[in-house]
Amino acid sequence: MTKNAKGVYTATLTPLKEDLSFNPEMLVDHCHWLLASGADGIALLGTTGEANSFSMEEKKQIIDAVTAGGIPASQLMVGTGSCAYPETIELTSYALEKGINDILMLPPFYYKQVNDQGLYDYFDRVIDGISNEHLRIFLYHFPKMSGLDTSNALIEKLLHKYPNQIAGMKDSSGDLDHMQSICRHFPDLSLFAGTERYLLPVLRAGGVGCISATANATIRKVAKVYQSWQTSEADSLQEALTAVRSAFEGLPFAAILKQYLAHYHNNKGWLPLRPPNSPVPEKAVNELVLELNRLGFEP
Repeated sequence: MTKNAKGVYTATLTPLKEDLSFNPEMLVDHCHWLLASGADGIALLGTTGEANSFSMEEKKQIIDAVTAGGIPASQLMVGTGSCAYPETIELTSYALEKGINDILMLPPFYYKQVNDQGLYDYFDRVIDGISNEHLRIFLYHFPKMSGLDTSNALIEKLLHKYPNQIAGMKDSSGDLDHMQSICRHFPDLSLFAGTERYLLPVLRAGGVGCISATANATIRKVAKVYQSWQTSEADSLQEALTAVRSAFEGLPFAAILKQYLAHYHNNKGWLPLRPPNSPVPEKAVNELVLELNRLGFEP
């Protein structure tokens, strides 16, 4: 299997207007800034992008805005996973029509007590329904949010039938041992850490990079670790990066990142969130700013 996407991807925020429609100009500008700052790619319509708060038509419009705004399709990975497999097929097919082959796919996350066979049947129907040789799926392992486990047995079964379509995984479990285990068991699967906290150890284990929410602010530092991971300064760079990442943790990322960027850029255009997301207390923002200042950090 040929490895596909690699490096540092930012799980981009989705800027909104006051009426809570998405802001295409801000989104495109932010994506260009991320790429110029060292991102290898943009993960669009993920958890941090509030994807599950947008309608199917809005998601298509977001894809249209970013591709029309000059973000290369080859540097995009789009989240298309839905509980209803026909919707996953529809949105994934739309992304493919726009030249975006790399797809980040949540499992059908509403029902619990789902077994491997049920999950396999879901992905089987999706892949067969799309029927596109260019499709590259990155499984989205996020048990805290989905309540589901992407087991090794499930991965093996999917790889056996779809070796060219199952390209990788984003592991947002927060469990480094699990990430390293996936790298050992599936050396041809492109494993992305779901946080820059584990970027260096995942690269050393055979992974290909990270897809990070906080890279909306930390992208320059994340890119530096990736670019230097085989040098003598890698450990110290990772230590400094981890300290910055830790300052954001424990807070809802969509909210705190938007509020931090609004503070840093003095731009209230970053503040709107779609319910059920809501702002964190101003005290938390001030404490974050103080801690980042103490660490000598700025985007």
